[in-house]
Amino acid sequence: MAVTLTPIPARAEHARPVRDRHHRGASRWVVLAVVTIGALVMLVPFAFMLLNAFKSPGDYSSGGPLSWPTEFYTKGLRTYWTAVDFPLKLWNSALIAGSVAVLGVAVSLLNAYALGIGRVRGRLWIVGLFLLANMLPQEALIYPLYYVAKEVGLYNTRLAVIIIFTVIQSAFGTYLLASVLGTFPRSLLEAAALDGASKWTVLWRVVFPNLRPTLAVLLIFFFIWTWNEFLIPLVMLIDNQTQTIPVALASLQGDRLMDAPTTNAGSLISLVPAILFFLIFQRTLARGITAGAEK
Repeated sequence: MAVTLTPIPARAEHARPVRDRHHRGASRWVVLAVVTIGALVMLVPFAFMLLNAFKSPGDYSSGGPLSWPTEFYTKGLRTYWTAVDFPLKLWNSALIAGSVAVLGVAVSLLNAYALGIGRVRGRLWIVGLFLLANMLPQEALIYPLYYVAKEVGLYNTRLAVIIIFTVIQSAFGTYLLASVLGTFPRSLLEAAALDGASKWTVLWRVVFPNLRPTLAVLLIFFFIWTWNEFLIPLVMLIDNQTQTIPVALASLQGDRLMDAPTTNAGSLISLVPAILFFLIFQRTLARGITAGAEK
């Protein structure tokens, strides 16, 4: 008698439900709400600055900083523009910050190439010194810098500030890049050496292309950090023809008198170039930060 065997159906595996990125639980929305609230809190000072920049001194005196202006007051913007010669201050700040950004990145790359790949003797001690230099407050450096600038004839010149901040920023850049180049793939360096590449060729044809995103991030940071510096330019630049925007903005505040609407208008104008610079290079900054994760 023939026996017919009925195949037993294979047990279907329970498919795991694919969770949509928009449905990941309540914790996602809690984090999003906290981040949104934090962003709004950070924007509050800028909202007050924008509100008081177009407020007349009479409205400010009668209603305070939180009142709504009764008229669209633009004299504060015009006063700041002409009183401090804003186009000249803008050129000084852009020249100093741009020069420091480019020179700082170049010096950092050369130093880090020698320390990270060249394997200089005492590398750890040298990198430690660069780290220590980043911890020194500017108040501790101001008198030696002032004395040296006076002795070499660079006091009250933009070149003095460019040299000072190039050294300061490159200390941080050297520490960062030396740590990155310390883990640089040796196989690439050995392959370049077998092809007869010199050290300069290795630097510009092998190392530089791989570090381009990181160098772009450093360039943006160096520019913004130098743009916002106040203490050293205040001491080193005493002439109206060489001062930067932060120093010019501080000159609006007297000992016993402060025109709050003009100060807010000046702060608003002074903030616009830095915001535009950040918006232009925002995509470059994002690519540079995520380059290490993608690799």
